[in-house]
Amino acid sequence: MKLILKILFNSLLIISLSGCAFQNLDDYANEKPSFNLQRFFDGNTTGYGIVQDRSGSVTKRFVVEIVGEFNENEGTLDEQFKWSDGKTEQRIWKLKKLNSTQWIGTADDVVGEAIGTISGNTLKWEYILELPLDNGSVNVKFDDWMYLVDERVLMNKAQFSKFGFVLGEVTLSFIKASNL
Repeated sequence: MKLILKILFNSLLIISLSGCAFQNLDDYANEKPSFNLQRFFDGNTTGYGIVQDRSGSVTKRFVVEIVGEFNENEGTLDEQFKWSDGKTEQRIWKLKKLNSTQWIGTADDVVGEAIGTISGNTLKWEYILELPLDNGSVNVKFDDWMYLVDERVLMNKAQFSKFGFVLGEVTLSFIKASNL
């Protein structure tokens, strides 16, 4: 009985402590500049990033060149990745604006739809990504947070997990091409 109580207590402690670590998107509602997905990603953007495993070790570096095209409530992002191991990858996002704060997105390696919500200078995406492995693939959940620093710089931090266990993080900075 003591063992069961100890396990229950530890489980509740872990749940309560992990709850403190979650961000609340509404906390960014008054942050400026306000994020406008269409304005930032329309045209050419370059991203520089790293992938870290759950211990914090950098496992890959990458550069992504993005060409965005938007009309009223829809757009595409053509992402061309160059990885530190020499591999290249393309992902084409198809985006649809639902209202002033919500977007949905699809891509070939996204399972179902990505749901994006904007508050102030921040955009949070949630989606399942199918990651290729040597012997197949694995679906992982992405919690993707983007923070607009100014009209040309966007910081991005994404955590990916499986069955609730964090596997790693992706950190990158996007720099919007100047219109000179």
